[in-house]
Amino acid sequence: MKTAAIICPGRGTYNKSELGYLGRHFPDPGLLAQFDALRSAEGQPTLGELDGATRFSMATHTRGDNAAGLIYAATLGDFLSIDRERVKIVAVTGNSMGWYSALACAGAVSALDGFTIANTMGTLMHEAMIGGQVIYPFVGDDWRPDPARKTALLAIVDAIAAKPDHFLSVSIDLGGMLVLAGNEAGLAAFEAAVEPLQGRFPMRLGNHAAFHTELQAPVAAQGRAMLSPALFTQPDLPLIDGRGEIWWPKTVSTDALRDYTLGAQVTESYDFTRAVTVLAREFAPDLFIVTGPGTTLGGAVAQSLILANWRGMTGKEDFKSVQEASPVLASMGLPEQRATISGAGMR
Repeated sequence: MKTAAIICPGRGTYNKSELGYLGRHFPDPGLLAQFDALRSAEGQPTLGELDGATRFSMATHTRGDNAAGLIYAATLGDFLSIDRERVKIVAVTGNSMGWYSALACAGAVSALDGFTIANTMGTLMHEAMIGGQVIYPFVGDDWRPDPARKTALLAIVDAIAAKPDHFLSVSIDLGGMLVLAGNEAGLAAFEAAVEPLQGRFPMRLGNHAAFHTELQAPVAAQGRAMLSPALFTQPDLPLIDGRGEIWWPKTVSTDALRDYTLGAQVTESYDFTRAVTVLAREFAPDLFIVTGPGTTLGGAVAQSLILANWRGMTGKEDFKSVQEASPVLASMGLPEQRATISGAGMR
């Protein structure tokens, strides 16, 4: 039996190629119906309607009040599909919104309560829509660590943030990339200050607010007012948060977990790289499983492992060699990798 760490993706992972993902993969129709009943009660389109649409709509499927529920359900469905006779799960983390999914996967909230949290926070962020995000890499195509480049980019961020009426901050430390959040003046200034790369960076993230910054304080306050402390319980599995802190089963203050989830997790920078580093060093899993939807988080996981010098990896070629010899990363959004760990694929 292989040991595995679970990594839950965040916003921006349910896109055109993921349309129909729940219909193809979600293993519990009764649970999905409960999710849809909650959305219907709020006057929102059901996940079944969204996922079963004949055409993907950027305007509809990526907005926070829809994307959060779709991504949470896809992640949880994949988690429930893992063959526990072949895979022993030792810890769970997530990227950004994936923290809400990680809570449910680890048992710190029920599946239904986790959906309530994800759907509520996604809706609140969409309704407020404060600021935006832009993403920019600090490693090259070889994925080799370049701390000097990162330092230079952070200096640009600090200089822009010091200007009157400009807000810019690190939202997510995402492997070899920085996700920055700010107001329009701050984001535009950064886009003008850096060199265009690969024909797509700096890249604005559509329908994304200034997540993980102090600009989200009003949203965090609304979330605390709407989401009861009773939703949280002791986790069954260790949880690694966006600071790299471990929440161990049977030792968690559920009030503290709620305070973090609806406080610092919303308003402070999210260090995904640190979370993956802690996963690797503290739990040494045989396998890192990235649940769906999407496949984009796999690169950030690999880059984070390289930055941690895990198994002596120093760049992309090292990672590819390790992966080819004995896979250490499995993305459930890729059918061939999903088949190696899902119950349906292994029987």
